[in-house]
Amino acid sequence: MLRAPPPNAAPAMPHPTDPSSPQLVVDRTRQWLEDVVIGLGLCPFAKPVFARGQIAYVVSDATTRGALLGDLERALQALDASDAGTTETTLLIHPHVLADFLDYNDFLDDADALLEALDLDERFQVASFHPRYQFADTEPDQIDNYTNRSPFPMLHLLRQASITEARASYPDVEGIPGRNIATMQNLDQAAQQRLRDAIG
Repeated sequence: MLRAPPPNAAPAMPHPTDPSSPQLVVDRTRQWLEDVVIGLGLCPFAKPVFARGQIAYVVSDATTRGALLGDLERALQALDASDAGTTETTLLIHPHVLADFLDYNDFLDDADALLEALDLDERFQVASFHPRYQFADTEPDQIDNYTNRSPFPMLHLLRQASITEARASYPDVEGIPGRNIATMQNLDQAAQQRLRDAIG
């Protein structure tokens, strides 16, 4: 089941650390996008999409891999049926399942298999963000990992056409990950701590 708060809904008043509130999950995700992804310049394409409100925030209440896979299928189909000018991309946020990064990493294979099964692998791509994201050959708390760390586990659904356009219009797209790691490493200790606090 997907739970996305209505666009103009009055915010609920959950406990400030209650991840069961979809509105809180969306609010924290938006803040992370604004402060970290856009604020640190980690993705040169995020700011205009964020500013134009073209990101769909979908909060899953799944507690099992199977339920999450069903939510992913519905989110992909909804994005496929939408106009890119209205919804450019989707963040499927799942705070109740795959909290362990290794389990989450394994699930990415299931996500890719679903794309192929739906015959959507040439139209969409799934990118990954997780509170415990860890690159190979890094220590768990190494600052490099924060380029892909987010407040909650999430799957970022991207349009392949947009990726192709970005590669054609932006110099050295392939160099973005390396530059992002350098950005993290160049943060002073206070800024690194603020980043860690933002992820939680």
